[in-house]
Amino acid sequence: MTLAGSAVNAGLVTFKFVAGTVGGSAAMIADAVHSLSDFLTDIVVLAFVHISGKPEDDGHDYGHGKYETLATSIIGLALCAVGLFIFYNGAVEIAAVMGGGTIEAPGAIALIAALVSIAMKEWAYRFTLKTGQRVGSQAVIANAWHHRSDAFSSIGTAAGIGGAILLGSHWAILDPVAAIVVSFFIVRTAVTLLRHSGDELLEKSLPDDIEREIERIAAAEPQVSEVHHLRTRRIGSNIAIEMHVRMPGNITLYESHCHATNIEQSLRRQFGQGTHIGLHVEPVKIGGRYQEPGT
Repeated sequence: MTLAGSAVNAGLVTFKFVAGTVGGSAAMIADAVHSLSDFLTDIVVLAFVHISGKPEDDGHDYGHGKYETLATSIIGLALCAVGLFIFYNGAVEIAAVMGGGTIEAPGAIALIAALVSIAMKEWAYRFTLKTGQRVGSQAVIANAWHHRSDAFSSIGTAAGIGGAILLGSHWAILDPVAAIVVSFFIVRTAVTLLRHSGDELLEKSLPDDIEREIERIAAAEPQVSEVHHLRTRRIGSNIAIEMHVRMPGNITLYESHCHATNIEQSLRRQFGQGTHIGLHVEPVKIGGRYQEPGT
């Protein structure tokens, strides 16, 4: 699906640059740059998601999931750079008009390109998001939102170009104004992606409701009397769980192992087979102290 999105982006980049140049639309050229960033980040996603899917090896005991997080960060940085670039170009043109300069109204081909882009990018967003949710890939989902941000960009571009064409050359300033409005949507999406990937790189715990669900699953296992020292984090599209569980001190090592295995299987059924789980089994404390059975 990312390959299909790449094909869409490659076609739109060429079409938008030609339409923006021929139609004399700064907003459309900026939109073309945005599509170019989509194309480049598609390449990043293809490369890094492939790497993140590799199994554990001697140098990566927890797998390669962080490569996917890195890919999401790169996408966020690319989006932020594009948004600031679009804002700068629009601001320069508006300043020129405010200073007494003039800009020509864009041609109809630029409006056609914007409308085509809206349809194509919304289609790319929908099938990429569906794929990302099906395979549980945050990087693919992030790339889907990158497609939608381009659709939003084209909506603003179409509004500015359409207004400039319909209202005449005196309103040609709507073209760069539209570019600036679009840039805010792009930067907002970029900040959201960077915040999420940053949380993962900094080992932020999973949300409280997920941690409560983990504790509930562990506590539901027979012989488990307490769950504590829970630690969680995300590794790409998988999660890692570490916790201590208390069981009666008089059961055998074999029995405690069976209960721990049941907990692991229950957690993987709930959160995926790629879930990393570390369980530390402790005997129940009596009078606040560990006691050897039979004493």
